Amino acid sequence: MATWMIYGATGYTGRLLVEEAVLRGHNPIIAGRSGLKLKAIADQYGLDYVVFELTNTAHVANTLRQYGVELVLHVAGPFIHTYQPMVSACLLVGAHYLDITGEIHVYEALFALDEQAKQAGIAILPGVGFDIVPSDCLCKYVSAQCPDATQLEVVISALNITQSEFGITAGTLKSLVEMLPTGGKIRRNGKLQPVEMGRLKREVKMPHGDFTAIAIPWGDVSTAYRTTGIPNITAYMVAPPSQIIALQTMGYPLQWMLKFDAIRGWLNKQIDHFVRGPSDYTRQTGRTYIYAQAQSPEGFFAEAWLECVEGYRFTASAGILAVERVLDGDYRGAWTPAGAFGADFVLDIDGTYRYDVLPEARI
Repeated sequence: MATWMIYGATGYTGRLLVEEAVLRGHNPIIAGRSGLKLKAIADQYGLDYVVFELTNTAHVANTLRQYGVELVLHVAGPFIHTYQPMVSACLLVGAHYLDITGEIHVYEALFALDEQAKQAGIAILPGVGFDIVPSDCLCKYVSAQCPDATQLEVVISALNITQSEFGITAGTLKSLVEMLPTGGKIRRNGKLQPVEMGRLKREVKMPHGDFTAIAIPWGDVSTAYRTTGIPNITAYMVAPPSQIIALQTMGYPLQWMLKFDAIRGWLNKQIDHFVRGPSDYTRQTGRTYIYAQAQSPEGFFAEAWLECVEGYRFTASAGILAVERVLDGDYRGAWTPAGAFGADFVLDIDGTYRYDVLPEARI
């Protein structure tokens, strides 16, 4: 059996991935910065653990080489601060690199390593969680039905926020804090372009209702372009009207304030203190929805919907399934999930359904 590692195993999502890996019969090495936290998880599941920080490439490479690691599932974000030493070490030692980032800059940087990955004989495969598996697979699916498409729109409905809990984790929020200073992103004529947060919006029909969505810097503006080649891509997130108004009002001031390291540092400390992520109940009962539409210049279009389990539960399943696919296959170079595994990969995640038309009750 291959020797592989989960780095960032003590975080909210890392723990879910460890649990899923063990349930599926794996014995990954777990790794991270906190020896006490790692030991508790290792003792619980009977796993080996190793403590190291992502200080420099040589140190990380030596650690991977020492333990004979053939693949790393990297889940310690914000990835803008952590991906470089890890992927560089993987290139040096010939270990596959997978992560669960949703950060556009990280996708762009990793895809630029395609040739190096091929020469090293490894796969670089970012975004193997809810960011970005379901939307990437759905974008590939609709683009195949509209091969002349020049426009692609994808809409995500995934925020399980209630009065009693905040349905995202500290790690996700801190990644968002790192992305906000550069504002929103869309792709036009093959190039990434900035867009003011909250200014682009659209109406969308979903299996669970009709909603308004706003353009956001979701990873599809990078990944879907690589997967489909469609030059004009916009990603949207369903949001309540009050949040859309707040973002339209405060988007630019917030973007400006978060350019300062001190403000981001203070905010990240508050996130660590107050944000705990979704409860077990939310993970087991929550649903997420994706819509994608590809359209040609002549007006022909193809559209489809996905219904999935709650996002962090989805990430645990998709992440380990992606590890298995890479270890069992012959993947070299930089890939998107749908580019590597095909549009139907998402259907292998329990609780996922794809609709070519809305369920009859919604029509």
